[in-house]
Amino acid sequence: MVERRVTVVGEVLVDLLWRAGAPHLTPHPGGSPANVAVGLHRLGRPVTLVTAWGDDPPGELVAAHLRRTGLDVRRAPSASGRTTVALAHLDRTGSASYDFIAAWDPVELTVPPGTAVLHTGSLAAVVAPGAERVLEVCRHLHGTPGRTVVADLNVRPGAQPDRTAYREACLRLAAVTDVLKASEEDLGWLYPGVRVEEAARTLLRAGPRLVVVTRGADGALALTAERRVRVAAPRVEVVDTVGAGDAFQAALLDAVAEDPAGLTARLDAVLGRCAVAAALACTRAGADPPTAAEVAARTG
Repeated sequence: MVERRVTVVGEVLVDLLWRAGAPHLTPHPGGSPANVAVGLHRLGRPVTLVTAWGDDPPGELVAAHLRRTGLDVRRAPSASGRTTVALAHLDRTGSASYDFIAAWDPVELTVPPGTAVLHTGSLAAVVAPGAERVLEVCRHLHGTPGRTVVADLNVRPGAQPDRTAYREACLRLAAVTDVLKASEEDLGWLYPGVRVEEAARTLLRAGPRLVVVTRGADGALALTAERRVRVAAPRVEVVDTVGAGDAFQAALLDAVAEDPAGLTARLDAVLGRCAVAAALACTRAGADPPTAAEVAARTG
C-alpha cells in the first residue's frame, strides 16, 4: 500500500511563553504549521515541512528544534533573514493570547513530488509577502486529481488587526481548500455577533466541502453541504492549551490522507480521534502533540 504523504507549508517561530504571575519568559520553538507537522510525524504519517527562518538567534533555536524532531524539512530562502517571534500570554487557565514580531517572506515555495495532502494556515496565510505565495501553491494544487488541500485559519489578530482584511484573506484561502478548520474563537473574531454555525456555513459556501470548528471544552462541530456532526471533548486536567488545536489538526490531516474520499462518511470517528489528540496535548506544557499509541490508548 502506498503511503500518502502530507506536505505542510507555513511558519516556524519561537514562542516566548509568559505565564500569569511569572517573573520571566520561557522560549519554545513552535509555530502552528510546524507543530502540525510534528504532530503528524508522531502519528506515523509521512510528512514534509516547507518553511523559512532566519540566520538569527531565534533561528538557531528553531533549527535545533527541527533537527531533534526528525522531520523532513525543506527550508525556503527568507528575503529578510529574520525569524518570527511570538509573545504568548498564558492566563491562569492555561489559555493563550499572542502578539507577534512577524517575518514570513519565503522567496519561493516548492511542494515536493508525491504530495497527496497539502496543509497550510495561521500566519502563513495572512502575513505578506509570503501569504500570496502560499495562496498560489494552494491554487495550483486545488482540484488536481489525487490531491487534497487543507487549511487551519488559526486566526491571530496580533499579526493582522484589520478585521475586514483578515476576513477577506480567510475567504480567499477557503476558496482554494477542500477541508477547512477554524476555532470558535477564530469565527467569533472574524464574524462578531454571528452565531458560530452561521459563520462556519459562510466559510463552507466559499468553497470547501468540509468545515470543522473546534469548540474547546465543548468538543467540535463538522459541517458539509449534507451533514452536521458534533462530538464531545474528553475531560482532562488542563496544563495549558498551547498546541491543542495543532494536535487536533494533525489528527484530522492523518484521516484526510488515509481516506479522503470516505472522510465525510466517518466524521464521527474522525472527529472523536481528533478531540482525543487535542485533549492529550492539553495535559502537558507547550506544544507537545501525542503519539499514535497515546491516542489509540485513550480512544480504546
